[in-house]
Amino acid sequence: MLNPKNIESIAQQLHNALPQGLKNIGNDLEEKFKQILQAQLSKLDVVTREEFDVQSQVLLRTREKLNELEKRLDSLIKEEASSDSEN
Repeated sequence: MLNPKNIESIAQQLHNALPQGLKNIGNDLEEKFKQILQAQLSKLDVVTREEFDVQSQVLLRTREKLNELEKRLDSLIKEEASSDSEN
């Protein structure tokens, strides 16, 4: 899930963008922004950047292993074909 500090930063940015009259409402409004943002973001199907990077690395290693296995399989098929043709 998203870092609470990021949500707090977004809420603060929203608060800072308000006209001065509304800023006086202050902490209550900022807290409400945080609650709304947290509730809405929790509904999204998102992963952290770290989780994404880890899964990207896993996928890369899996792709490399698959390529290696495909090469080995091709080699074995060629060896079998050549031994069949010798017989």
